[in-house]
Amino acid sequence: MAKIAFLGAGRMGVGMASRLLAAGHEVKVYNRSPEKAAPLVNAGAMLAATARTAAEGADAIIAMVADDDASRTVWLGETGALAARTAPGAFAIECSTLSHTWVLELAKLAAAQGFRYLDAPVTGLPSAAAAGELILFIGAASVDLDAARPLLAPLCADIVHFGDPGAGTAYKLIQNLMGSIQIASTAEALRTAELSGLDLPTVVAMLSRSGAASPTVIRLAHLMLTGNHTDDIAFTAALRRKDTRVGVDLAESLSAPTSLGRAALHLFDDLIRSGHADLNESKIIDLLRE
Repeated sequence: MAKIAFLGAGRMGVGMASRLLAAGHEVKVYNRSPEKAAPLVNAGAMLAATARTAAEGADAIIAMVADDDASRTVWLGETGALAARTAPGAFAIECSTLSHTWVLELAKLAAAQGFRYLDAPVTGLPSAAAAGELILFIGAASVDLDAARPLLAPLCADIVHFGDPGAGTAYKLIQNLMGSIQIASTAEALRTAELSGLDLPTVVAMLSRSGAASPTVIRLAHLMLTGNHTDDIAFTAALRRKDTRVGVDLAESLSAPTSLGRAALHLFDDLIRSGHADLNESKIIDLLRE
């Protein structure tokens, strides 16, 4: 049993921290909105007033938050986790999808404080987090990953090591940018089908069986077909826009082509400006209908 600080109790964080509790670990949780951590507290977690107090004495600190700003808040400053007195050689594990620039900076800051740092962004929906079926994309020294595997095991079905700190995030941003492009193209395809007078249920059924199908295309096409963008939200428009932005930023920093990524970003920017940030990312179909 390890002492684990878990920072973030959103849709993904609750499922992940629950897996650690079920595995028998002692979990202290911090969330900026404490009421969101209630399911974890009810399951046996201890609620901390700050990220630093959550991390005091921890063997590992795991963060799953929304963006760079939230990550900086939980890690840095007098109340941040890096200021805590932890077990010798404690792990700092950042599972959030963040900008590559910030992840590299955080890796250096954590190492300077004596932490073994892993960037470990995940792929999978909240249901996969709750079931321990995520896939972790790791950027870390091999020796640190090997030491952390027993802690990570309850969270995931697979661990893929891409290289040193920052490499896991680089891959995650590439994958998510592809996802954003697929979502935008799916919305355009369905809108074109509507304007062509085609039956949308038939179109969605055939797209799901076609060579153009992917898990993202299939999932979003069905969500766009139902038109329910407010219930059981797995991924908001705001989070999709953020992932698209940091993916484009990474590509541009490498002088890589970004024409398709920028086109998708433009659409998600418009969706946010239209006031739909908190709705499902599938809401983009209605933007094209307008």
